[in-house]
Amino acid sequence: MVASSRRPIGIDLFAGAGGMSLGFEQAGFDVAAAVEIDPVHCATHSFNFPHTATICASVVDLSGDDIRRRASLGKQEIDVVFGGAPCQGFSLIGKRLLEDPRNLLVMQFVRLVQELQPRYCVFENVKGLTLGKHARFLTELIEALDLAGYNVLQPYRVLNAAEFGVPQRRERLFLLATRRGQMTPCYPQPIAQGVTVWEAIGDLPDADDFEQLLHQDTVRVRWGTDSMYARQLRGLARDDDDFSYERVYDVGLLTGSMRTEHSEVSKQRFGMTPWGKSEPVSRFRKLDPAGLCNTLRAGTDSARGAFTSARPIHPFAERVITVREAARLHSYPDWFRMHTTKWHGFRQVGNSVPPRLARAVAAQLLRAMELQPHRPAASVSTGDPALLTMNMGEAAEYFGVSRHVIPQRLRRGVEDSATLPLW
Repeated sequence: MVASSRRPIGIDLFAGAGGMSLGFEQAGFDVAAAVEIDPVHCATHSFNFPHTATICASVVDLSGDDIRRRASLGKQEIDVVFGGAPCQGFSLIGKRLLEDPRNLLVMQFVRLVQELQPRYCVFENVKGLTLGKHARFLTELIEALDLAGYNVLQPYRVLNAAEFGVPQRRERLFLLATRRGQMTPCYPQPIAQGVTVWEAIGDLPDADDFEQLLHQDTVRVRWGTDSMYARQLRGLARDDDDFSYERVYDVGLLTGSMRTEHSEVSKQRFGMTPWGKSEPVSRFRKLDPAGLCNTLRAGTDSARGAFTSARPIHPFAERVITVREAARLHSYPDWFRMHTTKWHGFRQVGNSVPPRLARAVAAQLLRAMELQPHRPAASVSTGDPALLTMNMGEAAEYFGVSRHVIPQRLRRGVEDSATLPLW
């Protein structure tokens, strides 16, 4: 690799709260723009990445020139476009799957890649796309990228986050595509040392010990941290593979830890459930402190019933895990904040790519570009905490968009002021 003062430029499509954004920043990229349709997610992304142009819009309504203009990129070359476009249309027998209206956003991903002409693009999605008839969709997507001037690295790979320093079993498909004339990257190789559940969350104070956390998600507390993984996420120890901007952060503030109240009967059932097994009534899985977390999921949006996904049971406390504990199990550093409500906080974690998994992929692109990543000298202050409390109307007004871009869920007959993502 060659030394360079230039940090390559990335653009995140379908950004959510920013798991991919963070992973690419940690690998050594500057994420110039992040596109996300959900105003609540945009507010969270804007808080965590104040140096990134957060574009609250649908990719359907944007051109490559729009993104360049809003990110002040001019004619500057873009190194990578990445994102996990939702794809749902697999039932139309005999028709091309990319032509299914439900897969419109995948076609828009290809269109923006063609318009922006990055050196590389990364498409991320569920493992299920590789199975059975769904694999035909990937064939069509690879053909579409080929027509756009990009060669997809084959065979494509499903990567397990647990093999890249994340204490969670989570398998995701990654397609790596190279603009013709650029050096082809490789898929990352698994690391030897894994991380357990207790190494990830064992140091965190028990949320049930703090009355304040019944009505807020933060509390000031002093605590010790021993495991290297947790010390790195707290900012107490250096992570040699992290080339992100240092965030100004108060390590004495426990965040994302609003309590979930359970009945005494539920607590008894949680306590009696063996590690690694599902509690029979709730179906919640109890985490094994010496094992891995099961895949954290986001639940469904309002169009599909607005169901909350099952949340794992803490290994020792008689409760489900907090948003901060989920974020630790997803490899988010403690400075990274989710929305203050448990509903959105868990959805933002469950919908996202674990940053350390995204980092492993992004690092391979830098190697293909023959660039040596470097750690910026400048630190970054996160945004206004009010961004993390915004409901749908407030976030939509902040970004100057309609509050109806995302269907709202109903709770006890009253329209909830918070929003749900479409994917």
